[in-house]
Amino acid sequence: MRPRWFVALGLISLLGGCGGAAPPTPAPPQPAAPAPAAGGKLGAPPVAMPKEPEFPPLPVVTYDPKGRRDPFASLATTEGSKALSVASVKLVGILEGRQGRLALVEAPDGLGYILRSGDLIGDGRVVEIGRDNVTFAVAQRPGLPTTRLVLRLKTE
Repeated sequence: MRPRWFVALGLISLLGGCGGAAPPTPAPPQPAAPAPAAGGKLGAPPVAMPKEPEFPPLPVVTYDPKGRRDPFASLATTEGSKALSVASVKLVGILEGRQGRLALVEAPDGLGYILRSGDLIGDGRVVEIGRDNVTFAVAQRPGLPTTRLVLRLKTE
């Protein structure tokens, strides 16, 4: 058996190592130094700020259509002799899907367009798409009343 004083010494050293003193508290932050008055100096020289990095200017990007139609220009605003009109397009087909009917029309230059009810094309607006026809509201000039024009599918 071990002597009691040996066990007591072990317990004291064990308990003494667990408690310990509280960790030191961090020092409170120091207030910032006041800015020097105009023309006056404080003890420290001014600190130079880091310089902003310089980047070369970006090149200018342009779009060259090379004879193609601008995809962002509305069909309704096309001007000149190439102006698209409802009377010049041909109804090629009608599709029926989940979102309603779509009309397939072909312009005189061979380009095809897919139209929904409410779409603008040249001088008209699609009013209704039937099973075998498309009805347009056409205005001869802005401000004048519209007339209705119906394009029908040709049966061969």
